[in-house]
Amino acid sequence: MSTRPADEMRYGSTVPTVTRVIRDRIESGRYAHGSQLPSTRELADDFNVSGATITKAMQNLAADGLVVSKAKSSRIVHYPEGAAQTERGTTTVVVAIGGLAGTGKSEFGRILARLSGTAMVDKDTTTRAVVEASLEALGQLASDRESDTYLEVIRPAEYRALLMTLQENLECGISVVVSAPFTKELADRAWCDRLQALVTRLGGELHVVWVRCDPDTMRTYIQGRGAARDAYKLANWDAYLDGLDLDMRPEIEHTVIDNSAGAPPLEQQAAELLARIAR
Repeated sequence: MSTRPADEMRYGSTVPTVTRVIRDRIESGRYAHGSQLPSTRELADDFNVSGATITKAMQNLAADGLVVSKAKSSRIVHYPEGAAQTERGTTTVVVAIGGLAGTGKSEFGRILARLSGTAMVDKDTTTRAVVEASLEALGQLASDRESDTYLEVIRPAEYRALLMTLQENLECGISVVVSAPFTKELADRAWCDRLQALVTRLGGELHVVWVRCDPDTMRTYIQGRGAARDAYKLANWDAYLDGLDLDMRPEIEHTVIDNSAGAPPLEQQAAELLARIAR
């Protein structure tokens, strides 16, 4: 006759596996200390197992002190060690840098990240290779940034990926500089409010930066980077400029960085911004 416990005989190896995965999510910060876990039904659907399996896994986690059961439908994560590791004794900071093409926002982001020692997430670096492969697979030029395919299908996915990367850094307690045009997003007050809510919910502090420069400097930047995606802009420069709102500013509290010829060096402006953030 088997000497295995009755519950192990009933649930087999699924319970240890589910227990392990949920433990991993807690210890990695996906389920943060003090947060409410998904319901039994949601977890059962997630793992494609019975509710009884989830209940047993929760009992295991509770026995290890990782979960506190308030009620059947209310289980709270208890992992203060992870919270302490995440906080690192300071508030995490997100600096979201936007601006028109060729204003120098990526350069400003790199300078800011270097001076502050934070993570640097740039849209082109993070998503360009995937964007170009996706466009080609959809029958478009890899350099396309004007078609409905890019604007309506690819671009929204780019920004979702960017925000997911931002969120993952915050969940790990890491401050991050994120750089992208954000022209559509920062002009939308509702989007700005959602970004603020996301950063706040994850215990971070949001600072928005808008980088601007005069058209001559902008054109020099665009020519200097030699990117195929800029061919249309340069070939139709006057028409391109006419379509820009050079006076655009974000619909949220922000800092303007001037990268025009004759403006203070970007490193000086970055240092001044970091000093204000520290205060």
